[in-house]
Amino acid sequence: MTQQSLEPATTADDAGEGTRVPAGRSWLDRYFHITKRESTLAREVRGGITTFMAMAYILLLNPLILSGKDAAGDTLAQKALITATAFAAAFTTLLMGFFGKVPLALAAGLSVSGVLASQVAPQMTWPQAMGMCVMYGVVIMLLVVTGLREMIMNAIPLALKHAITMGIGLFVALIGLVKAGFVHQGKGALLSLGPAGELAGWPVLLFAVTLLAIFMLQARGVPGAILIGIVGGTVVAVVLNALDVIDPKQWAGGAPELHGSAVSMPDFSIFGNVEFGGWGEVGAMTVGMIVFTLVLAGFFDAMATIIGVGTEAKLADDKGRMPGLSKALFIDGAGGAIGGVAGASGQTVFVESATGVGEGARTGLSSVVTGLFFAACLFFTPLTAIVPGEVAAAALVVIGAMMMMNARHVDWSDRATAIPVFLTVVIMPYTYSITAGVAAGVIAYVAIKIAQGKAREIGAFMWALTGIFIVYFALNPIESWMGVH
Repeated sequence: MTQQSLEPATTADDAGEGTRVPAGRSWLDRYFHITKRESTLAREVRGGITTFMAMAYILLLNPLILSGKDAAGDTLAQKALITATAFAAAFTTLLMGFFGKVPLALAAGLSVSGVLASQVAPQMTWPQAMGMCVMYGVVIMLLVVTGLREMIMNAIPLALKHAITMGIGLFVALIGLVKAGFVHQGKGALLSLGPAGELAGWPVLLFAVTLLAIFMLQARGVPGAILIGIVGGTVVAVVLNALDVIDPKQWAGGAPELHGSAVSMPDFSIFGNVEFGGWGEVGAMTVGMIVFTLVLAGFFDAMATIIGVGTEAKLADDKGRMPGLSKALFIDGAGGAIGGVAGASGQTVFVESATGVGEGARTGLSSVVTGLFFAACLFFTPLTAIVPGEVAAAALVVIGAMMMMNARHVDWSDRATAIPVFLTVVIMPYTYSITAGVAAGVIAYVAIKIAQGKAREIGAFMWALTGIFIVYFALNPIESWMGVH
Protein backbone atom coordinates (compact mmCIF):
# COMPACT_ATOMS: atom_id res chain seq x y z
CA MET A 1 0.00 0.00 0.00
CA THR A 2 1.40 3.37 -1.00
CA GLN A 3 2.08 5.63 1.95
CA GLN A 4 0.42 9.02 1.59
CA SER A 5 0.18 12.01 3.91
CA LEU A 6 0.82 11.33 7.59
CA GLU A 7 -1.81 13.87 8.53
CA PRO A 8 -5.22 12.39 9.47
CA ALA A 9 -8.03 12.98 7.01
CA THR A 10 -11.58 13.62 8.11
CA THR A 11 -14.22 11.29 6.65
CA ALA A 12 -17.97 11.30 7.03
CA ASP A 13 -19.42 8.21 8.62
CA ASP A 14 -22.71 7.17 7.12
CA ALA A 15 -23.50 5.32 10.32
CA GLY A 16 -23.57 8.55 12.24
CA GLU A 17 -20.00 8.72 13.52
CA GLY A 18 -18.00 11.82 12.69
CA THR A 19 -14.39 11.06 13.61
CA ARG A 20 -10.99 11.32 11.96
CA VAL A 21 -9.27 8.34 10.44
CA PRO A 22 -5.77 8.05 9.00
CA ALA A 23 -5.40 8.76 5.30
CA GLY A 24 -3.93 6.16 2.97
CA ARG A 25 -6.27 3.38 3.98
CA SER A 26 -7.97 1.22 1.37
CA TRP A 27 -11.48 2.10 0.19
CA LEU A 28 -12.70 -0.99 2.06
CA ASP A 29 -11.20 0.31 5.28
CA ARG A 30 -12.60 3.79 4.76
CA TYR A 31 -16.10 2.63 3.80
CA PHE A 32 -16.55 0.19 6.68
CA HIS A 33 -14.41 2.15 9.20
CA ILE A 34 -12.36 -0.94 10.00
CA THR A 35 -9.37 0.87 11.49
CA LYS A 36 -11.51 3.47 13.24
CA ARG A 37 -13.36 0.70 15.07
CA GLU A 38 -10.07 -0.95 16.01
CA SER A 39 -10.61 -4.01 13.85
CA THR A 40 -8.78 -5.69 10.96
CA LEU A 41 -9.78 -7.26 7.66
CA ALA A 42 -8.93 -10.73 9.00
CA ARG A 43 -11.12 -10.25 12.08
CA GLU A 44 -14.06 -9.08 10.00
CA VAL A 45 -13.83 -12.06 7.64
CA ARG A 46 -13.40 -14.48 10.53
CA GLY A 47 -16.33 -12.89 12.38
CA GLY A 48 -18.56 -13.10 9.30
CA ILE A 49 -17.81 -16.79 8.80
CA THR A 50 -18.39 -17.51 12.49
CA THR A 51 -21.75 -15.75 12.43
CA PHE A 52 -22.80 -17.74 9.37
CA MET A 53 -21.81 -21.02 11.02
CA ALA A 54 -23.77 -20.07 14.12
CA MET A 55 -27.01 -19.26 12.28
CA ALA A 56 -26.85 -21.56 9.23
CA TYR A 57 -29.33 -23.83 11.00
CA ILE A 58 -32.09 -21.45 9.89
CA LEU A 59 -31.77 -22.93 6.39
CA LEU A 60 -33.09 -26.16 7.89
CA LEU A 61 -35.46 -24.95 10.57
CA ASN A 62 -37.41 -22.30 8.71
CA PRO A 63 -38.56 -24.71 5.96
CA LEU A 64 -39.47 -27.17 8.71
CA ILE A 65 -41.68 -24.63 10.49
CA LEU A 66 -43.33 -23.45 7.26
CA SER A 67 -43.98 -26.98 6.02
CA GLY A 68 -47.61 -27.10 7.16
CA LYS A 69 -50.81 -26.72 5.15
CA ASP A 70 -52.71 -23.48 4.70
CA ALA A 71 -56.48 -23.02 4.87
CA ALA A 72 -56.77 -24.32 1.30
CA GLY A 73 -54.80 -27.45 2.13
CA ASP A 74 -51.76 -26.37 0.10
CA THR A 75 -48.12 -26.64 1.19
CA LEU A 76 -44.94 -24.88 0.10
CA ALA A 77 -42.30 -26.91 -1.74
CA GLN A 78 -39.33 -27.79 0.48
CA LYS A 79 -36.67 -26.83 -2.07
CA ALA A 80 -38.43 -23.53 -2.77
CA LEU A 81 -38.54 -22.79 0.98
CA ILE A 82 -34.81 -23.44 1.35
CA THR A 83 -34.08 -21.16 -1.61
CA ALA A 84 -36.35 -18.44 -0.22
CA THR A 85 -34.76 -18.70 3.23
CA ALA A 86 -31.21 -18.46 1.84
CA PHE A 87 -32.05 -15.63 -0.56
CA ALA A 88 -33.86 -13.46 2.02
CA ALA A 89 -31.10 -13.98 4.60
CA ALA A 90 -28.40 -13.12 2.05
CA PHE A 91 -30.18 -10.04 0.71
CA THR A 92 -31.10 -8.48 4.07
CA THR A 93 -27.73 -9.26 5.66
CA LEU A 94 -25.91 -7.66 2.73
CA LEU A 95 -28.16 -4.61 3.12
CA MET A 96 -27.23 -4.38 6.79
CA GLY A 97 -23.55 -4.74 5.97
CA PHE A 98 -23.34 -2.24 3.13
CA PHE A 99 -25.76 0.39 4.45
CA GLY A 100 -26.12 -0.25 8.18
CA LYS A 101 -22.36 -0.83 8.47
CA VAL A 102 -22.75 -2.83 11.68
CA PRO A 103 -21.93 -6.50 12.40
CA LEU A 104 -25.55 -7.69 12.43
CA ALA A 105 -26.86 -10.58 10.36
CA LEU A 106 -30.51 -11.22 9.52
CA ALA A 107 -32.54 -14.31 8.64
CA ALA A 108 -36.07 -15.63 9.03
CA GLY A 109 -37.24 -14.96 12.58
CA LEU A 110 -38.41 -18.19 14.20
CA SER A 111 -41.02 -16.31 16.22
CA VAL A 112 -42.45 -14.73 13.07
CA SER A 113 -42.38 -18.04 11.20
CA GLY A 114 -44.10 -19.69 14.15
CA VAL A 115 -46.92 -17.15 14.02
CA LEU A 116 -47.29 -17.59 10.26
CA ALA A 117 -47.40 -21.38 10.48
CA SER A 118 -49.60 -21.79 13.53
CA GLN A 119 -51.94 -18.80 13.41
CA VAL A 120 -51.94 -17.19 9.98
CA ALA A 121 -51.72 -19.99 7.39
CA PRO A 122 -54.56 -22.05 8.97
CA GLN A 123 -56.88 -19.07 8.39
CA MET A 124 -55.82 -18.08 4.85
CA THR A 125 -53.58 -19.11 1.94
CA TRP A 126 -49.79 -19.00 2.03
CA PRO A 127 -49.65 -16.08 -0.46
CA GLN A 128 -52.01 -14.13 1.80
CA ALA A 129 -49.91 -15.07 4.85
CA MET A 130 -46.82 -13.69 3.11
CA GLY A 131 -48.84 -10.57 2.35
CA MET A 132 -49.34 -10.19 6.11
CA CYS A 133 -45.56 -10.39 6.43
CA VAL A 134 -45.04 -7.57 3.97
CA MET A 135 -47.60 -5.46 5.83
CA TYR A 136 -45.93 -5.93 9.20
CA GLY A 137 -42.56 -5.01 7.68
CA VAL A 138 -44.03 -1.78 6.28
CA VAL A 139 -45.58 -1.00 9.68
CA ILE A 140 -42.20 -1.38 11.42
CA MET A 141 -40.50 0.85 8.84
CA LEU A 142 -43.16 3.51 9.42
CA LEU A 143 -42.67 3.21 13.18
CA VAL A 144 -38.95 3.80 12.76
CA VAL A 145 -39.36 6.73 10.35
CA THR A 146 -41.94 8.49 12.52
CA GLY A 147 -40.09 7.87 15.78
CA LEU A 148 -43.06 6.00 17.26
CA ARG A 149 -40.82 3.02 18.01
CA GLU A 150 -39.43 4.79 21.08
CA MET A 151 -42.90 5.63 22.37
CA ILE A 152 -44.03 2.05 21.94
CA MET A 153 -40.91 0.65 23.55
CA ASN A 154 -41.38 2.93 26.53
CA ALA A 155 -45.11 2.19 26.84
CA ILE A 156 -44.90 -1.60 27.19
CA PRO A 157 -43.45 -2.65 30.58
CA LEU A 158 -40.04 -4.26 30.36
CA ALA A 159 -41.28 -7.37 32.17
CA LEU A 160 -43.92 -7.95 29.49
CA LYS A 161 -41.29 -7.60 26.77
CA HIS A 162 -39.28 -10.35 28.44
CA ALA A 163 -42.47 -12.39 28.86
CA ILE A 164 -43.25 -12.17 25.15
CA THR A 165 -39.79 -13.51 24.32
CA MET A 166 -40.11 -16.29 26.92
CA GLY A 167 -43.57 -17.28 25.75
CA ILE A 168 -42.45 -17.47 22.14
CA GLY A 169 -39.53 -19.59 23.35
CA LEU A 170 -41.83 -22.15 24.97
CA PHE A 171 -44.05 -22.03 21.89
CA VAL A 172 -41.12 -22.72 19.55
CA ALA A 173 -39.85 -25.50 21.83
CA LEU A 174 -43.27 -27.16 21.81
CA ILE A 175 -43.34 -27.04 18.01
CA GLY A 176 -39.95 -28.77 17.95
CA LEU A 177 -41.01 -31.47 20.42
CA VAL A 178 -44.18 -32.20 18.46
CA LYS A 179 -42.47 -32.26 15.06
CA ALA A 180 -39.86 -34.66 16.43
CA GLY A 181 -42.52 -37.03 17.73
CA PHE A 182 -41.22 -36.65 21.29
CA VAL A 183 -44.50 -35.06 22.39
CA HIS A 184 -47.73 -36.48 21.03
CA GLN A 185 -51.42 -35.80 21.42
CA GLY A 186 -52.17 -38.92 23.43
CA LYS A 187 -55.40 -40.76 24.00
CA GLY A 188 -57.13 -39.65 27.18
CA ALA A 189 -54.52 -36.91 27.72
CA LEU A 190 -53.78 -33.56 26.20
CA LEU A 191 -50.17 -34.49 25.54
CA SER A 192 -48.04 -37.57 26.13
CA LEU A 193 -44.52 -38.89 25.71
CA GLY A 194 -44.66 -40.31 22.21
CA PRO A 195 -47.87 -41.85 20.85
CA ALA A 196 -48.45 -44.16 23.82
CA GLY A 197 -46.48 -42.86 26.77
CA GLU A 198 -43.13 -43.99 25.37
CA LEU A 199 -40.74 -43.01 22.60
CA ALA A 200 -41.38 -44.87 19.37
CA GLY A 201 -38.77 -45.39 16.66
CA TRP A 202 -35.15 -44.51 15.99
CA PRO A 203 -35.79 -41.02 14.59
CA VAL A 204 -37.20 -39.65 17.85
CA LEU A 205 -34.31 -41.24 19.75
CA LEU A 206 -31.89 -39.52 17.37
CA PHE A 207 -33.73 -36.25 18.10
CA ALA A 208 -33.15 -36.73 21.83
CA VAL A 209 -29.46 -37.54 21.34
CA THR A 210 -28.97 -34.54 19.02
CA LEU A 211 -30.71 -32.24 21.50
CA LEU A 212 -28.53 -33.43 24.36
CA ALA A 213 -25.39 -33.12 22.24
CA ILE A 214 -26.18 -29.49 21.34
CA PHE A 215 -26.79 -28.62 25.00
CA MET A 216 -23.48 -30.23 25.95
CA LEU A 217 -21.61 -28.29 23.25
CA GLN A 218 -23.23 -25.05 24.39
CA ALA A 219 -22.30 -25.78 28.00
CA ARG A 220 -18.67 -26.01 26.90
CA GLY A 221 -18.97 -22.76 24.96
CA VAL A 222 -18.30 -24.36 21.56
CA PRO A 223 -18.99 -21.86 18.71
CA GLY A 224 -21.63 -23.01 16.24
CA ALA A 225 -22.94 -25.65 18.66
CA ILE A 226 -26.38 -25.79 17.00
CA LEU A 227 -24.97 -26.29 13.50
CA ILE A 228 -22.44 -28.87 14.72
CA GLY A 229 -25.22 -30.79 16.46
CA ILE A 230 -27.43 -30.76 13.36
CA VAL A 231 -24.59 -31.86 11.06
CA GLY A 232 -23.58 -34.61 13.49
CA GLY A 233 -27.15 -35.85 13.86
CA THR A 234 -27.58 -35.84 10.09
CA VAL A 235 -24.39 -37.88 9.55
CA VAL A 236 -25.63 -40.47 12.04
CA ALA A 237 -29.04 -40.53 10.35
CA VAL A 238 -27.50 -41.04 6.90
CA VAL A 239 -25.31 -43.89 8.19
CA LEU A 240 -28.22 -45.63 9.95
CA ASN A 241 -30.36 -45.25 6.86
CA ALA A 242 -27.62 -46.61 4.58
CA LEU A 243 -27.20 -49.67 6.85
CA ASP A 244 -30.98 -50.27 6.75
CA VAL A 245 -31.13 -49.97 10.54
CA ILE A 246 -34.16 -47.69 10.31
CA ASP A 247 -37.29 -48.33 8.28
CA PRO A 248 -37.51 -45.41 5.79
CA LYS A 249 -41.19 -45.05 6.68
CA GLN A 250 -40.26 -44.00 10.24
CA TRP A 251 -38.79 -40.71 9.02
CA ALA A 252 -41.48 -38.04 9.09
CA GLY A 253 -40.09 -36.16 6.09
CA GLY A 254 -38.56 -39.02 4.13
CA ALA A 255 -35.29 -40.93 4.40
CA PRO A 256 -32.11 -38.83 4.82
CA GLU A 257 -30.36 -39.48 1.52
CA LEU A 258 -29.09 -37.45 -1.41
CA HIS A 259 -31.12 -37.67 -4.59
CA GLY A 260 -29.03 -36.67 -7.58
CA SER A 261 -26.35 -33.97 -7.51
CA ALA A 262 -25.36 -32.02 -4.41
CA VAL A 263 -25.50 -28.81 -6.45
CA SER A 264 -28.59 -27.45 -8.18
CA MET A 265 -30.09 -24.22 -9.41
CA PRO A 266 -32.20 -22.24 -6.90
CA ASP A 267 -35.95 -22.75 -6.92
CA PHE A 268 -37.62 -19.32 -6.96
CA SER A 269 -41.11 -20.72 -7.62
CA ILE A 270 -42.64 -19.02 -4.56
CA PHE A 271 -40.80 -15.72 -4.98
CA GLY A 272 -43.27 -12.84 -5.35
CA ASN A 273 -46.22 -15.14 -4.63
CA VAL A 274 -47.87 -12.55 -2.39
CA GLU A 275 -51.52 -11.55 -2.14
CA PHE A 276 -53.15 -8.57 -0.46
CA GLY A 277 -56.85 -8.82 0.18
CA GLY A 278 -59.33 -11.68 -0.13
CA TRP A 279 -59.68 -11.82 3.63
CA GLY A 280 -63.47 -11.67 3.63
CA GLU A 281 -63.93 -14.86 5.64
CA VAL A 282 -61.23 -13.87 8.13
CA GLY A 283 -62.45 -10.36 8.90
CA ALA A 284 -60.73 -7.02 9.31
CA MET A 285 -60.40 -7.45 13.09
CA THR A 286 -58.50 -10.71 12.71
CA VAL A 287 -56.26 -9.27 10.00
CA GLY A 288 -55.41 -6.34 12.25
CA MET A 289 -54.60 -8.66 15.14
CA ILE A 290 -52.38 -10.81 12.90
CA VAL A 291 -50.36 -7.82 11.72
CA PHE A 292 -50.11 -6.54 15.30
CA THR A 293 -48.91 -9.96 16.51
CA LEU A 294 -46.28 -10.13 13.78
CA VAL A 295 -45.08 -6.65 14.74
CA LEU A 296 -44.78 -7.78 18.35
CA ALA A 297 -42.95 -10.96 17.32
CA GLY A 298 -40.43 -9.16 15.13
CA PHE A 299 -40.00 -5.66 16.51
CA PHE A 300 -39.13 -5.96 20.19
CA ASP A 301 -36.68 -8.83 19.87
CA ALA A 302 -34.89 -6.92 17.11
CA MET A 303 -34.57 -3.80 19.26
CA ALA A 304 -33.09 -5.74 22.18
CA THR A 305 -30.80 -7.80 19.93
CA ILE A 306 -29.43 -4.80 18.05
CA ILE A 307 -28.63 -2.96 21.27
CA GLY A 308 -27.22 -6.09 22.91
CA VAL A 309 -24.90 -7.00 20.04
CA GLY A 310 -23.98 -3.34 19.52
CA THR A 311 -22.96 -3.07 23.16
CA GLU A 312 -20.91 -6.27 22.89
CA ALA A 313 -19.17 -4.78 19.85
CA LYS A 314 -18.51 -1.59 21.85
CA LEU A 315 -20.57 0.45 19.40
CA ALA A 316 -23.22 1.50 21.95
CA ASP A 317 -22.80 3.84 24.90
CA ASP A 318 -23.86 3.16 28.50
CA LYS A 319 -27.41 4.29 27.68
CA GLY A 320 -27.76 1.84 24.81
CA ARG A 321 -27.41 4.49 22.10
CA MET A 322 -25.64 3.23 19.03
CA PRO A 323 -24.55 5.05 15.85
CA GLY A 324 -26.88 4.16 13.01
CA LEU A 325 -29.48 2.54 15.29
CA SER A 326 -32.43 3.93 13.35
CA LYS A 327 -30.87 2.77 10.08
CA ALA A 328 -30.36 -0.74 11.48
CA LEU A 329 -33.95 -0.83 12.75
CA PHE A 330 -35.24 0.36 9.39
CA ILE A 331 -33.36 -2.40 7.56
CA ASP A 332 -34.70 -4.90 10.10
CA GLY A 333 -38.23 -3.69 9.32
CA ALA A 334 -37.54 -3.88 5.60
CA GLY A 335 -36.54 -7.48 6.25
CA GLY A 336 -40.14 -8.25 7.11
CA ALA A 337 -41.32 -7.08 3.72
CA ILE A 338 -38.39 -8.64 1.85
CA GLY A 339 -38.95 -11.99 3.54
CA GLY A 340 -42.64 -11.89 2.67
CA VAL A 341 -41.93 -11.21 -1.00
CA ALA A 342 -39.30 -13.97 -1.07
CA GLY A 343 -41.69 -16.44 0.59
CA ALA A 344 -39.44 -17.01 3.61
CA SER A 345 -41.37 -15.07 6.32
CA GLY A 346 -40.05 -11.93 8.04
CA GLN A 347 -36.31 -11.43 8.42
CA THR A 348 -34.95 -10.12 11.68
CA VAL A 349 -31.58 -9.55 13.35
CA PHE A 350 -30.21 -12.75 14.89
CA VAL A 351 -28.66 -12.81 18.34
CA GLU A 352 -26.11 -15.23 16.85
CA SER A 353 -24.48 -12.12 15.41
CA ALA A 354 -22.81 -11.91 18.82
CA THR A 355 -20.69 -14.95 17.92
CA GLY A 356 -19.04 -12.98 15.12
CA VAL A 357 -18.54 -10.01 17.44
CA GLY A 358 -16.88 -12.41 19.86
CA GLU A 359 -14.39 -13.22 17.09
CA GLY A 360 -13.54 -9.53 16.73
CA ALA A 361 -16.09 -8.28 14.16
CA ARG A 362 -16.87 -4.59 14.58
CA THR A 363 -18.09 -3.42 11.16
CA GLY A 364 -20.56 -4.16 8.41
CA LEU A 365 -17.90 -6.02 6.45
CA SER A 366 -18.49 -9.09 8.60
CA SER A 367 -22.19 -8.94 7.67
CA VAL A 368 -21.22 -8.78 4.00
CA VAL A 369 -19.18 -11.96 4.45
CA THR A 370 -22.10 -13.67 6.21
CA GLY A 371 -24.48 -12.58 3.46
CA LEU A 372 -22.20 -13.93 0.74
CA PHE A 373 -22.12 -17.34 2.44
CA PHE A 374 -25.92 -17.41 2.56
CA ALA A 375 -25.96 -16.50 -1.13
CA ALA A 376 -23.64 -19.44 -1.90
CA CYS A 377 -26.10 -21.76 -0.14
CA LEU A 378 -28.65 -21.02 -2.86
CA PHE A 379 -26.88 -23.59 -5.01
CA PHE A 380 -26.60 -26.33 -2.35
CA THR A 381 -30.26 -26.91 -1.45
CA PRO A 382 -30.04 -30.69 -2.10
CA LEU A 383 -27.54 -30.99 0.75
CA THR A 384 -29.72 -29.12 3.22
CA ALA A 385 -32.72 -31.23 2.17
CA ILE A 386 -30.95 -34.33 3.51
CA VAL A 387 -31.33 -33.18 7.13
CA PRO A 388 -34.14 -35.16 8.82
CA GLY A 389 -36.93 -33.12 10.38
CA GLU A 390 -36.36 -34.91 13.69
CA VAL A 391 -32.74 -33.72 13.80
CA ALA A 392 -33.59 -30.14 12.80
CA ALA A 393 -36.36 -30.05 15.42
CA ALA A 394 -33.74 -30.40 18.16
CA ALA A 395 -32.50 -26.90 17.33
CA LEU A 396 -36.01 -25.51 17.85
CA VAL A 397 -35.99 -26.77 21.42
CA VAL A 398 -32.52 -25.29 21.96
CA ILE A 399 -33.65 -21.91 20.65
CA GLY A 400 -36.67 -22.09 22.97
CA ALA A 401 -34.37 -22.72 25.93
CA MET A 402 -32.21 -19.74 24.97
CA MET A 403 -35.27 -17.46 24.78
CA MET A 404 -36.45 -18.66 28.19
CA MET A 405 -33.27 -17.28 29.76
CA ASN A 406 -35.04 -13.91 29.85
CA ALA A 407 -36.70 -15.21 33.03
CA ARG A 408 -33.68 -13.97 34.98
CA HIS A 409 -34.76 -10.39 34.30
CA VAL A 410 -38.21 -10.82 35.92
CA ASP A 411 -38.91 -9.92 39.55
CA TRP A 412 -40.95 -12.98 40.51
CA SER A 413 -41.49 -11.68 44.04
CA ASP A 414 -43.68 -8.85 42.70
CA ARG A 415 -47.18 -10.17 41.94
CA ALA A 416 -47.98 -7.18 39.76
CA THR A 417 -45.12 -8.33 37.52
CA ALA A 418 -45.14 -12.09 38.02
CA ILE A 419 -48.83 -12.70 37.23
CA PRO A 420 -48.94 -10.94 33.82
CA VAL A 421 -45.61 -12.54 32.90
CA PHE A 422 -46.85 -15.99 33.94
CA LEU A 423 -50.05 -15.67 31.92
CA THR A 424 -48.20 -14.41 28.86
CA VAL A 425 -45.67 -17.23 28.97
CA VAL A 426 -47.97 -20.20 29.62
CA ILE A 427 -50.96 -19.20 27.48
CA MET A 428 -48.88 -18.98 24.29
CA PRO A 429 -47.97 -22.69 24.12
CA TYR A 430 -51.15 -23.91 25.86
CA THR A 431 -53.43 -22.18 23.35
CA TYR A 432 -50.99 -22.46 20.43
CA SER A 433 -51.48 -18.72 20.01
CA ILE A 434 -48.91 -15.97 20.55
CA THR A 435 -51.62 -13.33 20.28
CA ALA A 436 -53.63 -14.91 23.09
CA GLY A 437 -50.59 -14.89 25.38
CA VAL A 438 -49.78 -11.24 24.72
CA ALA A 439 -53.44 -10.30 25.15
CA ALA A 440 -53.74 -12.10 28.48
CA GLY A 441 -50.57 -10.50 29.81
CA VAL A 442 -51.59 -6.97 28.84
CA ILE A 443 -55.10 -7.28 30.29
CA ALA A 444 -53.78 -8.82 33.53
CA TYR A 445 -51.18 -6.07 33.90
CA VAL A 446 -53.77 -3.30 33.56
CA ALA A 447 -56.27 -5.09 35.82
CA ILE A 448 -53.70 -5.54 38.60
CA LYS A 449 -52.58 -1.91 38.35
CA ILE A 450 -56.23 -0.84 38.75
CA ALA A 451 -56.65 -3.17 41.74
CA GLN A 452 -53.56 -1.63 43.35
CA GLY A 453 -54.90 1.87 42.84
CA LYS A 454 -52.15 2.67 40.37
CA ALA A 455 -54.29 3.36 37.30
CA ARG A 456 -52.31 6.56 36.66
CA GLU A 457 -49.23 4.45 35.93
CA ILE A 458 -51.00 2.92 32.93
CA GLY A 459 -50.05 4.78 29.78
CA ALA A 460 -52.46 5.66 26.98
CA PHE A 461 -50.94 3.05 24.69
CA MET A 462 -51.52 0.27 27.25
CA TRP A 463 -55.13 1.41 27.75
CA ALA A 464 -55.66 1.23 24.00
CA LEU A 465 -54.07 -2.23 23.82
CA THR A 466 -56.26 -3.46 26.64
CA GLY A 467 -59.40 -2.32 24.85
CA ILE A 468 -58.32 -4.03 21.64
CA PHE A 469 -57.49 -7.29 23.40
CA ILE A 470 -60.77 -7.32 25.35
CA VAL A 471 -62.60 -7.09 22.04
CA TYR A 472 -60.30 -9.83 20.71
CA PHE A 473 -61.30 -12.26 23.47
CA ALA A 474 -64.96 -11.24 23.39
CA LEU A 475 -65.27 -11.13 19.60
CA ASN A 476 -67.39 -14.25 19.26
CA PRO A 477 -69.96 -13.26 21.93
CA ILE A 478 -70.08 -9.73 20.48
CA GLU A 479 -70.70 -11.07 16.96
CA SER A 480 -73.39 -13.43 18.27
CA TRP A 481 -75.08 -10.59 20.15
CA MET A 482 -75.00 -8.43 17.03
CA GLY A 483 -76.43 -11.26 14.96
CA VAL A 484 -73.37 -11.66 12.76
CA HIS A 485 -73.48 -15.45 13.17
